[in-house]
Amino acid sequence: MSLNGSACIVGAYEHPTRLAENLSVLRLHADVARGALADAGLAMSDVDAYFCAGDAPGLGTATVAEYLGLKLRHLDSTECGGSAPILHVAHAAAAIAAGRCKVALITLAGRPRAAMAEAKAAAAASAGKDGAKPARAPLALRPPDPDAPELAFELPYGPATQNLYAMVARRHMHEFGTTSEQLAWIKVAASRHAQHNPNAMLRKPVTVDEVLASPLVSDPLHRLDCCVMSDGGGALVVTRPEIARSLARPIVTVRGSGEAPRHGRGGDIDLTVSAAAASGPAAFAEAGITPAQIQYASLYDSFTITVLMQLEDLGFCAKGEGGRFVADGGLIAGVGRLPFNTDGGGLCNNHPANRGGVTKVIEAVRQLRGEAHPAVQVKDCAWAIASGIGGALASRHTAATLILERSR
Repeated sequence: MSLNGSACIVGAYEHPTRLAENLSVLRLHADVARGALADAGLAMSDVDAYFCAGDAPGLGTATVAEYLGLKLRHLDSTECGGSAPILHVAHAAAAIAAGRCKVALITLAGRPRAAMAEAKAAAAASAGKDGAKPARAPLALRPPDPDAPELAFELPYGPATQNLYAMVARRHMHEFGTTSEQLAWIKVAASRHAQHNPNAMLRKPVTVDEVLASPLVSDPLHRLDCCVMSDGGGALVVTRPEIARSLARPIVTVRGSGEAPRHGRGGDIDLTVSAAAASGPAAFAEAGITPAQIQYASLYDSFTITVLMQLEDLGFCAKGEGGRFVADGGLIAGVGRLPFNTDGGGLCNNHPANRGGVTKVIEAVRQLRGEAHPAVQVKDCAWAIASGIGGALASRHTAATLILERSR
């Protein structure tokens, strides 16, 4: 069953905080839920379906639904990391098409920055009492999760998010001649956009040289090749088309969607291909359009290499051509061929709860409504894509892709 036109996004809201020192995770979920519903012109009592992934505390969706006072006919807690909120839009469209609900609320929220600061303070206080820092076992010596048998073979090699993505970047460089300078242009584009976002964590535009001069985190990735870490969150409201038409808001219609996992397969894997190579074509086929018709792209940007991989796998350029596609401002609004992440993205704006997918959909909605900052608004934007990655590219991961159209 095609979901093309079966649902519309009528509400979108991004929490302004980047450090939630005095806000609980539940409060953040409530804040973004109220914000998205107010944006749509709807109330909590209108919601009959709720979607949230592993960022929901306690008993997950049930806990947040109770906190919000929701009366529901449908729940979805599909967990796939950073791509989950994007996938949830497609699942909401499917539930609406099946008649299981009429108004779906999707939320994401978290406070990893505040939690880290609190943990450091607690550790410092503990060390002050007995004079010694709390011991922390080396990664390779920690016992593997008994429910994840593959980890016993991976942990001795010390995998971490940054070195897994660095491995992908290095392989792409080896296979196709991609350079650190080309990757740096992705950060440059994000920073050019972030300067217009008053809530962005990093608002200062940077140059290619400044990206390359930043400290190496995991060769070949520099500090400025990595996303920020932030508290906060976001929410979306998805409804039946007839409800969307009754509201005094521009209509953003879900035209295409795709989702796919990509497995480690015990190491037998091509590091230069992501799961977006499957989710993207499925979304474009359902929408009935080609990448050439997309005017704005919201792409998951946990690292610069994450963006480059999606550009290739979604079909905006051939495999191996990503470096040349992004060089010399290829992603900068008003300059390049494909404006991307005009809010600054995860590289400069925020990466709430270490799951940046929801903000990708939010900025795509802003662009289609004509509500992005005037300096980065794409003129007459009618088609946009939102793509997310969950997990780690060099290991098992997921991808979710949405094709959105402004219908009114």
